[in-house]
Amino acid sequence: MKKKTGLFILLIVFGTLIWYLFIKPYDYLVTIKANTFPGTINQSIKLWSKTIDPYSKITQDDIQNISQELTINDTTYYYKWKLQPLTDSTSKVKVYVKDVDHSLSNKIKIPFSETDFEKTTKRTLLDFNEKLTDHLKGFKVKVVGKDTFAGKYCAYIPIKSTQLQKAKEMKKNYLLLSDFVATNKIELNGTPMAEITKWDITTDSIHYNFCFPIIKSDSLPLHNLIKYKQLSIKPSLKAIYNGNYITSDRAWYSLLDYAEKSNIEIIHKPIEVYNNNPNMGGDELRWKTEVYMPIK
Repeated sequence: MKKKTGLFILLIVFGTLIWYLFIKPYDYLVTIKANTFPGTINQSIKLWSKTIDPYSKITQDDIQNISQELTINDTTYYYKWKLQPLTDSTSKVKVYVKDVDHSLSNKIKIPFSETDFEKTTKRTLLDFNEKLTDHLKGFKVKVVGKDTFAGKYCAYIPIKSTQLQKAKEMKKNYLLLSDFVATNKIELNGTPMAEITKWDITTDSIHYNFCFPIIKSDSLPLHNLIKYKQLSIKPSLKAIYNGNYITSDRAWYSLLDYAEKSNIEIIHKPIEVYNNNPNMGGDELRWKTEVYMPIK
């Protein structure tokens, strides 16, 4: 009986060792608690990856699962990010790290000493965490709950871009729309808006209409780029975003989280209403954007 028990324990130890050395898909695990929701972390990882020289490749299965390949000091690392929401304002970030070329030697050394691999991993993820913390100081999001987008008649320009380039493209077209409205004495009926008509969450690409709300009339002039449309009244979830319009999509992700937790079916076509003109400058945390996510 003792021999069988000893053999059983030996098999467990041997099996665990085989798993640890040859099957375990990562060499090292780092856990971070972040004071924000997964969408913001997702976008922050992508922004941070652009600062890493010389190479960082990003792919994602969904908002909460990101794969990243980095080259640091001629060594290739594979990061698997898992983002788990804890509360409305906190998340747990697990980063599974593997040194592609030295995985076995790392697994052997890690239990006995702090390796260069561990030091590099900690230093790299500390850099990310510092940048994320700085980013969170630059905006605020508050989910209001159910509301109604009032609907507007608009002069608009259709645009295709990434989420990151949205504000830049709006700025580029702002003068064209404002000059057209002023030259033709078209009466405005509110502040500028962006109507997202297509959002590919996997690639962060969007199609949207940059709109100037106007009073509808029978004598509106034609233009080869500027079009007109009626934005209909929409029952929606609403959030208030304060900060630079470059990252106003953080409110989109907040509304996605809220809808999922509240079992509310939504349409992934947010509408943003901008209450401040960024050309006037000022404290960005006082810039206000009303963000609507239509309910099915």
